[in-house]
Amino acid sequence: MDIAKFIDHSILRPNHTLKDLEEQVRQCIELGVYAVCVNPFWVRRAVETSGGRLVVCSVVSFPFGLDTKEQKVMQAVRALEDGASELDIVLNISALKSGMYGYVEEELKAIARNTEGVVRKVIIETAYLSEEEKRLAVELIADTGMAFVKTSTGYAPSGATEEDIKLLIDLSRGRLKIKASGGIRTRAQVLRFLELGAERIGTSSTFEILGED
Repeated sequence: MDIAKFIDHSILRPNHTLKDLEEQVRQCIELGVYAVCVNPFWVRRAVETSGGRLVVCSVVSFPFGLDTKEQKVMQAVRALEDGASELDIVLNISALKSGMYGYVEEELKAIARNTEGVVRKVIIETAYLSEEEKRLAVELIADTGMAFVKTSTGYAPSGATEEDIKLLIDLSRGRLKIKASGGIRTRAQVLRFLELGAERIGTSSTFEILGED
């Protein structure tokens, strides 16, 4: 299986330099990786470096999701203006856990209204949520027209697990695709998550994974 075409390669660490970004984008092109996922600051440069040869995805409100609704909308719109064609949006986890479901729903709807026509993935940070909160998150995301639910930013205590992928697929009932992300460092993990039904893999260990025999 050509797993490169399922990978969103993460270039999100705060100490990444412009040189790191350009080198990793070029490596991803050579390896046939599907997308690079970058911070808003680097979207335009990633688009210029890629020259349309791979998808550029921007994170929104990364990694905590605690910007205001208006800030998230502005950030998402600006990322698209800079050339991003996909968005990985961090859910307001604190609002969800506080029972502010109406706010979470309106935030997602506001982003959706202003970013039609692009692939949008919503990061729910599974490590912080109970099973019931995961169910509520999936319902809110599915009802607002997003394409994917994503497990993790990679900055929580744990990332993607087999149990969560199975659960999210079950809860989504075909309404959302699943992006497994967080702690994925081996080809075996990638293959297992794809086997379970994930349709996209987020990892910063792309080159190590694709370099495995």
